[in-house]
Amino acid sequence: MVGRMLDVRRLQVLRAVVSSGSVTAAAANLGYTPSAVSQQLSTLEREAGTALLNKAGRGLRPTPAGRLLAQHAASLAATLADAESALADLRAGRTGKLSVIFFQTAGASLMPPALAAFRTIYPEVGLHLSLEDDMDASYRKVLDGEADLAVVVERQNAQPRRGLTLIPLAQDPFYAVLHEDHPLATRQSVRLALLADQPWIGCQDPGLCWTVVVEACAAAGFSPHLALDAGNYYNTQAFVGAGLGIGVLPGFALGALPKGVVIREIRDPEPVRDVFMAVRDGEQELPMISALSAALRRD
Repeated sequence: MVGRMLDVRRLQVLRAVVSSGSVTAAAANLGYTPSAVSQQLSTLEREAGTALLNKAGRGLRPTPAGRLLAQHAASLAATLADAESALADLRAGRTGKLSVIFFQTAGASLMPPALAAFRTIYPEVGLHLSLEDDMDASYRKVLDGEADLAVVVERQNAQPRRGLTLIPLAQDPFYAVLHEDHPLATRQSVRLALLADQPWIGCQDPGLCWTVVVEACAAAGFSPHLALDAGNYYNTQAFVGAGLGIGVLPGFALGALPKGVVIREIRDPEPVRDVFMAVRDGEQELPMISALSAALRRD
């Protein structure tokens, strides 16, 4: 009865014997002893359930089954060589792809220079980028294999989700966003408590970023109240520029400010959101992921 699986190494021994015509020549070519070659052949014949070689004078001649398996051994050797070459290309960054999820404001500031630095190391790797502001959805996509990694906002002391490793990347402080004519615009920094009675403009979504601001305001003795919900950080800046109120926004959201808008550091306390990379457990040291992680941390 044919075995369920033929051993690849023994198939290569058979191939060597068929190519050279004798056990002795095959043993010399393989660096084995003749007895070791004979043992491998005997075992392979038991696995195959049929004779593979017949004596022919002082040499050996393959049976039809032996010729068939020797041919497949040659194909396997070529396939393995191709696999080793493909693996070497993948490790060297000559091939492969990396699927990355990131939140919106990271895409405006953190991601571009990091991806440019990554490209200098792995110029041939295909990058698949997608935007996702829902942290739970980002985690789920990484766990399900839809993405290789996700850049997320998470609490500093957060427990990693089961199956995921969190790698700290950066801290993104919040700033006071003011019209240039606002009385507080003359200061180098602004105590958070001074913003308590101001008309706030922002986006009061249930996400962690707003929670960070609310908790900082609570530590300063007040609860922020939005006079206008602008829907997103970029609309907030435009509304501030129109003189409709003040904003408190993370630094990653502050690129080219609208005309008439200035930013000031916040203190006592300073709201800060923490940015992490989420990867599947055990994959943080993979070369491409490690390289992008370093670029995002700007190591």
